Amino acid sequence: MAAPVITGPAPLAGAGAGAQEKVNILVVDDLPEKHVVFRTILDELEQNIVSARSGQEALRYILEMEFAVILLDVNMPDIDGLETASLIRQYRKSAQTPIVFITAYVDEIQASRGYALGAVDYIPSPVVPEVLRSKVRVFVELFRMNRQLKEQAAEREALARSEAARAAAEDAIHRADYLAQAGQMLSRSLHLEDTIKALFEVAVPFLGECAVLALAGAEGEIKRIESWPAQPPDAAADKLLEDCFRIALQDRRFELRPHGDHAAAICPLLAGDRVLGALVLIGAPAHYDSARLALIKEIVSRASIAMENARLYNAVQEADRRKNEFLAMLAHELRNPLAPIRNAVHIMQGSDVVPSTMNWARDVIGRQADHMARLIDDLLDVSRIVQGKVVVQPERLLLSTLVERAVEATGPRIAAADQTLGVELPEQEFALDGDLVRLSQVLSNLINNASKFSGAGTRILLKAAFADGKLRLSVCDEGAGIDPAFLPHIFELFVQGDQTLDRSQGGLGIGLTLVKHLVELHGGRVSASSAGAGMGTEVSVWLPAQAVAATPKAPAPAPRKAAPKAKARARILVVDDLAASAETLMTLLEMEGFEVRIAGEGATALRIAEEFHPDVVLLDIGLPGMNGFEVANRLRCLPACCEALLIALTGYGEAESRSRSAQAGFDFHMVKPADVSLLLSMLADPQQARKSHARTH
Repeated sequence: MAAPVITGPAPLAGAGAGAQEKVNILVVDDLPEKHVVFRTILDELEQNIVSARSGQEALRYILEMEFAVILLDVNMPDIDGLETASLIRQYRKSAQTPIVFITAYVDEIQASRGYALGAVDYIPSPVVPEVLRSKVRVFVELFRMNRQLKEQAAEREALARSEAARAAAEDAIHRADYLAQAGQMLSRSLHLEDTIKALFEVAVPFLGECAVLALAGAEGEIKRIESWPAQPPDAAADKLLEDCFRIALQDRRFELRPHGDHAAAICPLLAGDRVLGALVLIGAPAHYDSARLALIKEIVSRASIAMENARLYNAVQEADRRKNEFLAMLAHELRNPLAPIRNAVHIMQGSDVVPSTMNWARDVIGRQADHMARLIDDLLDVSRIVQGKVVVQPERLLLSTLVERAVEATGPRIAAADQTLGVELPEQEFALDGDLVRLSQVLSNLINNASKFSGAGTRILLKAAFADGKLRLSVCDEGAGIDPAFLPHIFELFVQGDQTLDRSQGGLGIGLTLVKHLVELHGGRVSASSAGAGMGTEVSVWLPAQAVAATPKAPAPAPRKAAPKAKARARILVVDDLAASAETLMTLLEMEGFEVRIAGEGATALRIAEEFHPDVVLLDIGLPGMNGFEVANRLRCLPACCEALLIALTGYGEAESRSRSAQAGFDFHMVKPADVSLLLSMLADPQQARKSHARTH
């Protein structure tokens, strides 16, 4: 192996006492130019810079030398930085050496793995010299201080050995071993039950003859008591424990008090301002000298940390599980509208399609596209659903319309499963005040769940009945049914159970929880019943409703109102890097009588605008190179566009993007897919649209 590359000579042996010994800094990177950069940055520290160009070379240096800090590139050809760090940690000499990863990009998984391997920091590449130099200087000083502390500790240890008795030394070693073992046992698992068991094993009999643990609830009340070894009920002991836990949970103080011929050490378990519980240790009074009490406090502190870590771990696991289940639910809801859209497209591609069928297919696609747009809007703010903040948009709607929409969305799935869907509605028509998309989502979820848990050839029935101002909509199936013991839990969010309905089919809890939430937002309620496994299920929804005077047939889907035609052939510039989006919009506008040009990026748009003099610019924000905000600013500076109607047509709909649109000079901000009728109405008279916008702003 070649000698390590070290910048700066090592100090001579026997140098004066004032000379400070240089420490070693290891730089691991496969690119020679990176080593030149790091040496240039770190030369100011006047330390020994050791360069290694691979993980294997770095490991050989670590066997021979001791380093204050290791700067480690994540991406290397032979073994990468993470693997190198793992191997470094296997050597006792480098097990605690600070490792700083240098990387151009790091994701959450890579960062988590790096920190698990003992990384102390991630520095983005290219590095900022002052930042790198400052951080390395800290580790150099810490290394020196640690070395001094080790030397001082060695001196004190030698002095203690010479002055203290052998028994005291053995006792100190025993205590240190005990703390080390206790720390390992308490941190071995991130599950609360394992942590409680480890705490008892650590505490009894070394810290007390028996131990009693009380866990606090969310309101500070005692929700659980465990003891080791188990003790028979005793009135005096119960009174003592009640007083002890009051001191620990309310006063949050450590206290030693007599208990008959014994003593009780009362130890609160705290995590910041949170009270996790209390531990009471009972033993002989002579047992609790100052050294033993200090040891108890240390153990209780470590136990508190372990229990809080267990709580946080469980919270993270639960949050991750809820996130995955929620994403699965969203995927399920987004797929539902695709079936009628695909069917309608297939029908439109036929060679002999009559105009009425073509109009019906277009209407189906339009309604389902609106449905998907609403669901995608929910994706932009997922926390509204998880936290119960979904907003409904009520309107007057007919029961027949609601049922028609739900049957349309679920029909393909029912047919694919070789099932039949029956609908039984009262002869009288009823009206509801509700969100058509959300309520059709409710019925679709119920029908899809019934289909999911029913076999081929079975019948699913959607029926309605009215009584006492409430409309009852029920979905009945002949499927797997639900165990009566599990029925009270099916509307809980992501419930766990041993029933196959709960897990193997993707979970009944997700869709039904959303159903319950949406129904309650409409002032209704929901319930479920089943005679047991294999006996089918009935889920019912009650919603406020009113009878309609007449009993009309369900109206045919109303065609979209045509937007008013432009008074003149307005010139429109469409700027969008997605060719399909730009071309379809151009075709639509040309069919409406507009003169249209398209551009795929900002520079082209500016060039076309100067010669085309557009009346309207439909401008996407997410463009390559120059983004839409920059293009808008420059368009406003062009004489050819200073009076043009400027509309942001984009997938970015959050408040920040809308604010930036206004600052950039846009007149309107529309989120894809835009309402075509609204867009055409603005394009029919661009100057009037701009004046209206100016009056309202």
